[in-house]
Amino acid sequence: MLELQDLCYSVSGPEGETDILKNISLTIPDKRLVVLTGPNGGGKTTLARAIMGLVQPTGGRIFWDGTDITGADITQRARMGIAYGFQQPPRFKGIRVRDLLALASDKKLLPKGEACSYLTQVGLCANDYLDREVDTSLSGGEVKRIEIATILARHPRLMILDEPEAGIDLWSFARLTETFGEIHARQDCTMVIISHQERIISLADEILVVDKGVIARRGDRDEVFSSIVCDTMSGCPAVFGREGKR
Repeated sequence: MLELQDLCYSVSGPEGETDILKNISLTIPDKRLVVLTGPNGGGKTTLARAIMGLVQPTGGRIFWDGTDITGADITQRARMGIAYGFQQPPRFKGIRVRDLLALASDKKLLPKGEACSYLTQVGLCANDYLDREVDTSLSGGEVKRIEIATILARHPRLMILDEPEAGIDLWSFARLTETFGEIHARQDCTMVIISHQERIISLADEILVVDKGVIARRGDRDEVFSSIVCDTMSGCPAVFGREGKR
């Protein structure tokens, strides 16, 4: 179980302190699929990074399975079964896809069939990618899918994904969405996904709307998503014929 208690994160600037996260408290039970959504700049990515240990909160506590991990570093959290997928994954010149998958799975020699299964789940053919380097020859979408395949190879207990749909073509995105649904159906792990895509949101057990550093809304997908659509449309001049009016 993931638990946040009064989590805060502030940064200093020329005009003083800016609060990015403001006393966020929430509990996510095991094996749930939770989607974080909301306006850009609302604090979603910072919240996810704080859970992974990529940023250190300036206040509050983070608990994983009852253990206070607030001061734990990224490596320690990874060993506890927490994995993170970036909006823009890093590239590794000189390292092949098969090497990354082997490292993630903690196996010196990863059988090709097993490697193929991870790549297939993200819409990639093992024959085309296993021996390719994870460098600039790959598109952003390809690198994103390879990163998610390495996360699957780790068999994490908590999977945090920051906009996994970014840079991925429609066909691969459809396969990726199926994979998330399959993982959730198997009850393999807890999933926290930052997304604005309806197909991912539709998989959620619960939606959290993060805005201005707080949880602005929380509830099941039917209730929260319908209200998001309503709010968005009611504020759109193009929908209601108010263009050009002041």
